[in-house]
Amino acid sequence: MGRIIKAKALQSTKTVALARGLLGRHLVRRRPDGRVEARLITEVEAYHGESDLACHARAGRTRRTGVLYAAGGIWYVYLCYGIHEMLNLVVGPRDRPAAILIRGVEGLNGPGRVTKALGIDRKLNAAKAGRNSGLWIEDRGVRVPRRLVRSTPRIGVDYAGPVWAKKLWRFTFDPPEIAKSPPAPRRRKSSPVPNRA
Repeated sequence: MGRIIKAKALQSTKTVALARGLLGRHLVRRRPDGRVEARLITEVEAYHGESDLACHARAGRTRRTGVLYAAGGIWYVYLCYGIHEMLNLVVGPRDRPAAILIRGVEGLNGPGRVTKALGIDRKLNAAKAGRNSGLWIEDRGVRVPRRLVRSTPRIGVDYAGPVWAKKLWRFTFDPPEIAKSPPAPRRRKSSPVPNRA
């Protein structure tokens, strides 16, 4: 069990940095029967504001996108192609629409597989990311070295045009690489240099 990521930590305007920072955190799901399952987050995509033509907020505030305009720390769950539920974490301050799509967790690749396996559906749309909703994010101390993170264009957003479709806002890593990776060297505290007059 780790530290639950609080809403306040998700209300920065730095959507891309928040997305990258979710790698290595755990998506935790409590089922209606009380079972709890935690999965390491391995793949995410950032969507930032009305100017991002790949973001649902490009159309402005609508009945569907209103949730994106809330303060960060709630879920945005929508149906894609009439088949797959898609799980997004709303981030940023109120009235600055942005979200992070959870595309993969350890053992589950693809956002539709994630929601299906964890029993996530639109009943969680606009719910707070916390114990009360039964779905939250924890920091369990896993650190993903920056050199192991791959940045690529987002998937399936060609409709956004060449500029927005090519943004390197998809982040992913391979969990076994963490075990192979040597720990980062500890920084030594620098001793003050004596002032030689």
